[in-house]
Amino acid sequence: MTLVTHLHIDTDTLLAALEGVTTIPVVPYRGGQIDYEGHKKNIGYLMSNNVLDNNRPRVISIAGTSPIHHMTVEEQVKLVDVTTQTMGGDGVYVAGVVPNPLGDAKRLIEQLSSLQRPPDAYLLMPLSGVYDPDGLYLTFREFADEMADVHGARFIYYFKQSRDLDAVARLFADSEHFIGVKVGTGEEDVRPLVREIGDNGLIIWGIGDRSTRASELGAKGHTSGIAVAYAKISDEINNAQRRGDYRTSSQLQAKVDALETIRFRNGRIYNYSAVVEAMILSGFEDIDGGEGAPFNPRVPEDIAFEVGEAIRGLAEFH
Repeated sequence: MTLVTHLHIDTDTLLAALEGVTTIPVVPYRGGQIDYEGHKKNIGYLMSNNVLDNNRPRVISIAGTSPIHHMTVEEQVKLVDVTTQTMGGDGVYVAGVVPNPLGDAKRLIEQLSSLQRPPDAYLLMPLSGVYDPDGLYLTFREFADEMADVHGARFIYYFKQSRDLDAVARLFADSEHFIGVKVGTGEEDVRPLVREIGDNGLIIWGIGDRSTRASELGAKGHTSGIAVAYAKISDEINNAQRRGDYRTSSQLQAKVDALETIRFRNGRIYNYSAVVEAMILSGFEDIDGGEGAPFNPRVPEDIAFEVGEAIRGLAEFH
């Protein structure tokens, strides 16, 4: 029996929103536990500080930077419920889903789809462990068909292996339930993805606000892990790209380059914690970085100094 959940927005409206900024806020922790009140404060900040042009909606996703890989299914369900309740009827919500074990992913989507406000789409996180691209195609096609039939699910695929390009292109050609690709490899894969996916899906830059070149190559929209502290600069970068003003986009991007460089250094070891440190050092009272999370403690003193230097001049974009 098909039990498709009522969708908050139609797919065309969703795709238009995804051409903006997908904010991926860090989730604050205290004492090793999620601080849900602090998280509500961060979501409230993001919703109240939207300067995307033409009244475009805020897009929020709890995903890798958040970091969902270290949460139980029950924690993720509560977190999504808190997030969407705080958003109310506004904005677009994309839920990150770790696809293995696949049974856990199905259980998570089932629970999320029954919330008062279900996610508008699901970001299918990179598959870990050993797998064959043909197996990826077959398994995810069947998975998407089932989740769409029962829950009305729509998927954004997180592209992390260049070798999987052909399989992913086939997946998008054969399944209407995959609507977008988040590029997590590098600029060199943007054009091939745009070419191979074609009209079957939106190509979204997924490696932060240093997104100007990716936009020039054909990506539409980008993800931001620093928007939870500096939402206005992420939005203005996207506004500039949408009007084809890559000079302004590059100038704005340069202002966040130092912070982004710290986040993505050495295999992204400070992807989460550098944002937390920036939030703490900023002194802003309308956001809450927490005190570090499992596997992601506060950064060392020398890195904290670097973060402090990197955020000089960014306060105006809060």
